Amino acid sequence: MDLAEASGQPMIDSDLGLSMVFNGAIYNYPELRAELEALGYRFFSGGDTEVLLKGYHAWGEKLLPKLNGMFAFAVWERDKQSLFIARDRLGVKPLYLSRTGERLRFASSLPALLQGGDIAKTLDAVALNHYLNFHAVVPAPRTILAGVEKLPPATWMRIDADGKIEQKTWWTLQFGPQDDEAGYGLEEWREQVLDTMREAVAIRQRAAVDVGVLLSGGVDSSMLVGLLREAGVENLLTFSIGFQDAGGERGDEFQYSDLIAQRFATRHHQLRIGEHEILDQLPQAFRAMSEPMVSHDCIAFYLLSREVAKHCKVVQSGQGADELFAGYHWYPQVDGAKDAFAAYRAAFFDREHDEYAACVQPAWLTGDMAGEFVREHFAMPGADAAVDKALRLDSTVMLVDDPVKRVDNMTMAWGLEARTPFLDYRVAELSARIPAQFKLPDGGKHVLKEAARKVIPSEVIDRPKGYFPVPGLKHLEGATLGWVRDLLLDPSQDRGLFNPTMLDQLLTNPQSQLTPLRGSKLWQLAALNLWLSEQGL
Repeated sequence: MDLAEASGQPMIDSDLGLSMVFNGAIYNYPELRAELEALGYRFFSGGDTEVLLKGYHAWGEKLLPKLNGMFAFAVWERDKQSLFIARDRLGVKPLYLSRTGERLRFASSLPALLQGGDIAKTLDAVALNHYLNFHAVVPAPRTILAGVEKLPPATWMRIDADGKIEQKTWWTLQFGPQDDEAGYGLEEWREQVLDTMREAVAIRQRAAVDVGVLLSGGVDSSMLVGLLREAGVENLLTFSIGFQDAGGERGDEFQYSDLIAQRFATRHHQLRIGEHEILDQLPQAFRAMSEPMVSHDCIAFYLLSREVAKHCKVVQSGQGADELFAGYHWYPQVDGAKDAFAAYRAAFFDREHDEYAACVQPAWLTGDMAGEFVREHFAMPGADAAVDKALRLDSTVMLVDDPVKRVDNMTMAWGLEARTPFLDYRVAELSARIPAQFKLPDGGKHVLKEAARKVIPSEVIDRPKGYFPVPGLKHLEGATLGWVRDLLLDPSQDRGLFNPTMLDQLLTNPQSQLTPLRGSKLWQLAALNLWLSEQGL
């Protein structure tokens, strides 16, 4: 929040005996600073880093619930010889750990830890099971590497000099209306959503000079543009990306992003990417990933971020709306199901356990680890309705280790800071209190769409749901298929992971081998190989 030298890191306050490093942004730091000044603290800088440092001195771990922002930070307490590390509620900012008997190392990215050495470059078989089944989501604390873990979201850890470790989850998402909201109808919930989103968008404009929005043309990013304009933001920049059509599927949604850009008179930038540039830039995009990801829009966010970084350093993005407000097609399938887990699995998992067993070589075969994880998550208290169990899993696990990680990795690769208003904890808590009957209608996100009607034109609200399409990676044709074939069949890239018979089946007819989410099973294997290669593993 402050680029002045006084806010540089590591920040050391000798009087307090504290040193700190911090990744992220604390949006309510002016209010917290005023509170600390009333307690007698004096400041030598103007940003949010020192507010964190002095806030920790004043309140310890009780500082965390006071924070509105995205953060991972570490504080060294000189006199206690103790390290305190923490991560934000929804895991917007990552925190990777390597622990041995001698030391603990931590970083904002897994590749940074690899550069430090002393990590066995061995895959975690359980994490591989998650990757191949749970749509490449590897829940914390595991990562794809056996020697690296990640601090879970909404978690703090304290490590003493003698190696004693204390760890605690400091925030959870509770589902169901509060007592005074029990009689709320659509109108009351709609107004709460609109008011809370207005606050979330506005507070994320602090310390942002040039303002940008990643504009897909969907309701979520379009709503951000409308709310920013409503808040009085001038010279608003918007950015959209499109790709070459493939498999009969259109590679852009420019008709909708153009409509929003024209309606709100933004300084719009339209980027169209050809197949050759996707193949050229894929290795760099995978090098920027802290963990392997299969979503096609990783390359979209990587290339879009490259363009956006030429014009601004802070951009708002619409991640989280689908997971919080039930925008995906599987929520109606889970709603009211006798077996919520079975319904969720059928709609979301990439493979049945038998197919997974046929996919990997015997040395990597495990039990149904991803299935057990989801089943246990569904059984946890705090969400009673079947659809709420799915929403809780998606918003606190899947969202963290797929869409949020994807955007953070790809934007930070270009020094671009992505701020995500839908992941304001007040929005997340509100969405969890809204009953599913107000979310599921109208193709999902019903209450959010009704709130959006007060801000943006109905043409982008009532349109068919779209995704960030990269048809060339979904349908695997032509040069792209040849590239994937070479990657998987190159003897130097054979790590003994996949069954050759399964590889042959996938390569013979890749278009017919799609996951329930319409993703390419072949691309999933290639993506893991590519990531391992780019990390030197």
